[in-house]
Amino acid sequence: MGKGPIRINLALQGGGAHGAFTWGVLDRLLDEDDIEVAAISGTSAGAMNGAAFKSGLLEGGREGARANLDWLWQQLGAIQDTPMTQWMMAFAPPAAVLGRAFEFSLGNAMADAAARFSSPYAWGPFWDIPLRKVAERFHYDTVCAADGPRLFICATNVQTGKIRVFTGDDISPDAILASACLPTLFRAVEIENPATGETEAFWDGGYTGNPALFPLFAPDLPDDVLIVNINPLERAEVPRTPQQIHNRINEISFNSSLLRELRAIGFVKRLLDDGSLQRGHMKAVLVHMIADDALMTELSVATKLAPGPVLLAQLKDAGRAAADAFLAAHKSDLGQRSTVDLQAMYE
Repeated sequence: MGKGPIRINLALQGGGAHGAFTWGVLDRLLDEDDIEVAAISGTSAGAMNGAAFKSGLLEGGREGARANLDWLWQQLGAIQDTPMTQWMMAFAPPAAVLGRAFEFSLGNAMADAAARFSSPYAWGPFWDIPLRKVAERFHYDTVCAADGPRLFICATNVQTGKIRVFTGDDISPDAILASACLPTLFRAVEIENPATGETEAFWDGGYTGNPALFPLFAPDLPDDVLIVNINPLERAEVPRTPQQIHNRINEISFNSSLLRELRAIGFVKRLLDDGSLQRGHMKAVLVHMIADDALMTELSVATKLAPGPVLLAQLKDAGRAAADAFLAAHKSDLGQRSTVDLQAMYE
């Protein structure tokens, strides 16, 4: 009798255009017929990737998921793989060069200054969330379906500062937009709380869960949580320029909630290992991570807001390569052991 599928949960970080790296990771995971995604927790770009993945999977299997992810990123600025695309890529500078060019461009400097000295509430009829037209085109009958991977989308309640996790029928275009709502650029997204009937305002989920891991701890979900990390955890050099300082603040803020949850997982694992906690009372989560910190440290918060076709294509390729390296090294570890040194990560 053959072995059953390897069931895993995915935790997809947000990071604007850098989410194209996650696109590449998911594209590579779809090549593995024996890996089954049981649940997805996503924030911002991770939420959009998760919604596209689940909807496509239910509508057309693995190739449907791949096609839906391609569609999503074409809407966000990518271009189709054509001979012209290949010609452009052959002569394109590396992602790091593109990142530096955009970071110090006049257009980025003007946009950054505008964001610091004006409010999205001052823009009147000119204000809108550019992602709305994309979010509204998802097929919510499949995004919200009980079948397929369970989907969790994270947003931050502006008034309480607490996380809200949308799942099932609560997922809507507004929920996805709330998860990606940067407060310096967009007005808070208002959503009615079905439990109270009151309207609540939401900002980007990255402030409280990037992404939230706790929804993936349900007893009927697998132990393995594979985090696709697109915000560098470490940088070797101390930031000195205004751009570098702002970028590092952004990275630390959007990683802090993830590190807190990883610390809690590590604490539970130590209690289980030394017998202080009886197994079965708490879940022994197996943590894995796919990342490319060498690439992401060459980019910045500026490139998160610049979904140019060449950069998106390079990020997708980098995601596929990182996933390929992870599978080559650790596929046999799935279901058996963690492949992340949690203590080294958060200490």
